[in-house]
Amino acid sequence: MEHLLEFARGPLFRLSFALMVLGLLRILALDLFELYRAYRQAGDKTVPWGKTTLKALEWLVPIRKVFVNRPVYSVFSILFHIGLLLVPIFLYAHVKLWQDDLGLPWLTLSYKWAYGLTLLTIITGLALIVGRIANRTSSFLSRKQDYLWPIALLIPFVTGFICAHLGVGPKAYQALMLIHILAGELIFVLMPFTKIAHCVLMPLSQYVAAVAWKFPPDTDDKVCTTLNKKGEPV
Repeated sequence: MEHLLEFARGPLFRLSFALMVLGLLRILALDLFELYRAYRQAGDKTVPWGKTTLKALEWLVPIRKVFVNRPVYSVFSILFHIGLLLVPIFLYAHVKLWQDDLGLPWLTLSYKWAYGLTLLTIITGLALIVGRIANRTSSFLSRKQDYLWPIALLIPFVTGFICAHLGVGPKAYQALMLIHILAGELIFVLMPFTKIAHCVLMPLSQYVAAVAWKFPPDTDDKVCTTLNKKGEPV
């Protein structure tokens, strides 16, 4: 078991992390290229960059939309995503893993914050799954991956929490730690090829919509001509 853990922590971690970074960079590069091409081909090149940037920021921090639809579910979703981002990136044990290889300085969460955020992520993740199942509309619209992804994302949190905070025997600890690492690495590999890639794509979507989804400048005149109402207000 120790050899498996060493392999998972070492070469397999570096390979899965590299696949994730390269995959997401590929998606980002393709999106930026398509954005540039859409801008070049657009008849009207006027783009409200400031307004579009505000929309992108509103998507990243959707505080204003929390109480519009299913506020409890929305709050839980925001808290879940906060834990999902902060714990893996700033947990001391994770930082130590890549600091030993890369030697980069990095901030880490205190024990209390790591404990609280991990627990918060697990609770809100489970609540989101229950909320999706219980809501008839969400349940009808959901695909299998909408249920499988939250479960997959929760596995590293649950196994990590048990290993770090609950007293388990050495063999159980090693088995859970192996599941914890492999689950995290599976998420790394799948990220560029599944809906989780929205973490990179969604902020760009506002710019794509602003650049590409607009009518040609003479659309009003052509519509009025077609309707035989040229000169009348549209």
